[in-house]
Amino acid sequence: MKKLLLLCLAVSLLLFMVGLAVAADSSTVNGIVSDSQCGAKGASANHAACMNKCLGKGAKAVIVTDTDQKVLTVDNPDTLKGHEGHHVAATGTVTGDSIHINSVKML
Repeated sequence: MKKLLLLCLAVSLLLFMVGLAVAADSSTVNGIVSDSQCGAKGASANHAACMNKCLGKGAKAVIVTDTDQKVLTVDNPDTLKGHEGHHVAATGTVTGDSIHINSVKML
């Protein structure tokens, strides 16, 4: 019985550590949803219709950050459907000039 309890404790501790490691890699980026064709020039709510046209022609969804107007390519653009031209807080993993979004919230 003690061995089973010790094993459960060890597994719980391991899963807790993995959870902390995943959470440490996440960051939240505030910005405007745009497309790769227009980039920072399309970072406004008025750009939603144009963005949809550009996405239909093969452009990629991007987030233009509030702080430095950096253009981040979105690895999983389906998470941004319905947020074209919106000001959002995207939580995910930023790697170089791209972001993999775990959750998105309108601001």
